[in-house]
Amino acid sequence: MAAPVEVCHVACCASRAGGGAVSWGRGGLLAFGSCRDVILYEPAMRRVATALRGHGGRVNCVRWVRRRDGASETELISGGSDKQLILWEWNGTGAWNDQLVKRVPLKGHAEAVCAVDAVYQSDESDLSLLIASAASDSTVRIWSRQGSEAKCIEILQFGNGFVMDVCLSFLPGSNVPVLACGGDDCKISLYIQQNDRFQKTLVLPGHEDWIRGIEWAACGADLFLASCSQDCLIRIWKVCTKSKQLPEIEDDSIRLKENVFTVKDTDTTYAITLESVLAGHENWVYAVHWQPSFFKDGSMQQPMRIMSASMDKTVIIWEPDKESGVWLEQVRVGEVGGNTLGFFDCQFSPDGSMIVAHAFHGALHLWKQATGNKKEWTPEVVISGHFNSVEDVQWDPEGEFIVSVGSDQTTRLFAPWKRKQETEVTWHEIARPQVHGYDMRCLAMIGRFQFVSGADEKVLRVFRAPRNFIENFSNITGIPVEKLCSHQSSDLPEGATVPALGLSNKAVFEGDMAVQPAEDEETFNTISNQYPEIYFQPLILTEPPPEDHLLQNTLWPEIQKLYGHGYEIFCVACNNSNTVIASACKASKKEHAAIILWSTASWKKLQSLLFHNLTVTQLAFSPNEKFLLAVSRDRNWSLWRKQDSSESGPVFSCCAYTDKNTAVHSRIIWSCDWTPDSKYFITGSRDKKVIIWGSCDLSVNTEGNMLDSIKPCSAVLDAGDSVTAVSMSHVLTPDGRYIVAVGLENGKITLYTWKQSGQEPALADWTTCVEMNSSQSHALAVKRLCWRHHAGRAGHNDQNSKPLATQTGSCHGLIPACNVQPLAYPPLMVG
Repeated sequence: MAAPVEVCHVACCASRAGGGAVSWGRGGLLAFGSCRDVILYEPAMRRVATALRGHGGRVNCVRWVRRRDGASETELISGGSDKQLILWEWNGTGAWNDQLVKRVPLKGHAEAVCAVDAVYQSDESDLSLLIASAASDSTVRIWSRQGSEAKCIEILQFGNGFVMDVCLSFLPGSNVPVLACGGDDCKISLYIQQNDRFQKTLVLPGHEDWIRGIEWAACGADLFLASCSQDCLIRIWKVCTKSKQLPEIEDDSIRLKENVFTVKDTDTTYAITLESVLAGHENWVYAVHWQPSFFKDGSMQQPMRIMSASMDKTVIIWEPDKESGVWLEQVRVGEVGGNTLGFFDCQFSPDGSMIVAHAFHGALHLWKQATGNKKEWTPEVVISGHFNSVEDVQWDPEGEFIVSVGSDQTTRLFAPWKRKQETEVTWHEIARPQVHGYDMRCLAMIGRFQFVSGADEKVLRVFRAPRNFIENFSNITGIPVEKLCSHQSSDLPEGATVPALGLSNKAVFEGDMAVQPAEDEETFNTISNQYPEIYFQPLILTEPPPEDHLLQNTLWPEIQKLYGHGYEIFCVACNNSNTVIASACKASKKEHAAIILWSTASWKKLQSLLFHNLTVTQLAFSPNEKFLLAVSRDRNWSLWRKQDSSESGPVFSCCAYTDKNTAVHSRIIWSCDWTPDSKYFITGSRDKKVIIWGSCDLSVNTEGNMLDSIKPCSAVLDAGDSVTAVSMSHVLTPDGRYIVAVGLENGKITLYTWKQSGQEPALADWTTCVEMNSSQSHALAVKRLCWRHHAGRAGHNDQNSKPLATQTGSCHGLIPACNVQPLAYPPLMVG
């Protein structure tokens, strides 16, 4: 019987797509596109409900299909760079998950879909749905879903222009659909459905740059349209029946211009007037949204309240003044500092008490309205993650937190948040130790609060946790500071900051923050005081920090640089005693493919190990520290044995390897790992093969040539796709079988057990334990798998659980938003 697997945490961010990638449903679920998935997140529970997978490209836009009766939505529409839309239909029973959701693909666009909207044409019970989608092929397609069948019924051509946003609604007092399209012609085009065809009825000029967002809202007998543009302005338009307009005014009086049109099907005349122009943003306005309507006193009520998101790093809530009716800014929130570029999108919660904003780099910001003060909004804890491919992930030696690096040029630290009032523990990003200028590639933990990382540069950088982080880590995780600090904490710096035009995190000590420049005008006008050297501000945290705090105040000081490689660093590893670091860089020649060993005591180069002809893809020290294993793009592995240590440190020599005559793998070997007893090691390759190697005396033999004694101990396991990551659990099953996690290029993760049963390798020695479903796996290649060494803390009360951290990303670095998933695997794990 297959053992159950529980996803403890998913770390991800929203797609870096302008406007429309986030939608908050009335049921409390926040839907957003993340890489190729649609993530359903529960802000109240601070966890991901599920990931909906179906797109073959980046998800650019997501929209809940609002019900007219105000009930929770059961349908969701999404569009992606794979040129298709997907209608997700929930059966209304149980929780939203990938198994209970029906997927209806809508194909027809020739380019990436960038905007989508949908409305029910009549009562929701008849499943009649009208969908509008805009794409980079300069068309807007109208789709109709009748019953279980969905098809394209009309294509609106826009020549060489592009439509940035679309929105559907109904004209006041009727069931006549109206479609608003905003694009690069700086005008809003209104299409009215007459004789079952959408006809261009009116063009609303006024904006002076591309229109980025539009949204309808029905308020009483009138219909309002809000639009935003790159001209930094927001315009609100009012649509009402002509009969409700004021009587004719004298010609010499000032009045707003009316745009009048008549719908032939209903013989009704409508007038559109400009209600207001809102100026408050100082940069492009990417999104504007009305607060959702709600059911009250037998009818739907629409609050006159809108929210806008801009590239000026602010989100503004606007409301009309109760006395004059003039629209005024009520609340302004946003980002302060950091290397950021503003907001793409924003959304109200169903009751309007919370707002979420989608930042340029994919980060989500959440604010909550203070009780009793409508104008006070405070930041809340929300999901976060890398916005580009995640390249490596490691547990700390005690298994209490996870550190990951990605091609978004950041190193992030995730840990469990334990609240005294709540029994459930949730994982969050609590620090960003490194914000770099190069894409990150690898890392290795050197003890508990120290790590070394490599990026697309020739230098390895070593970081150590500052005192402020250790104190906040203790507050958030509930672990006493005394158990975290084994050395003198008084010697630690308070934090770190990055100097202007610098790449190195400079340590900030308590004395450095004592000097505060005078705040007079003359002093401020000097360049040195406008751009201070120290941006770090120590804060005492009791909950995970918000995004702007992560960017500036959670850096770790850089304590050492290691020079020696000639090209970009590709992989790094550290032994269990934290005394030796091994690293390798990208290489196309043998002299560049050398493995360099470094001493963590002196930070000097110990040895250069020369064998491979191409890039070494992964390094792994054996648990007993007697061996170093290397796998390479040249399709071979090499095994290095530790000899007697010299004065400077240990010396390694090659004791076994494969070559073109003895190699079993026929393609690049991506990954390797050791069994916990150091008797065997495992390799995984692009040729879909997983092989366990060893000999009867590998764990004890430390002398002589082992070239002939190390052979495949297992039959070749065909994983079904290119193997990109393998990892051995540090505990065995009750019957003594090794547990192997295998990650594939298609994102799939499978758990196997293996035990040698005879002298000859047999396929029967392999047993498949768990094949994780799509919502538990990744959308793209799994880059690294890492079992936790010590279970029992870090948010897992089950002593028999064994978390596994996985990470994934685009192989070509184009797809953002990747996942870090610790997985609890109770039945097989002991420890």
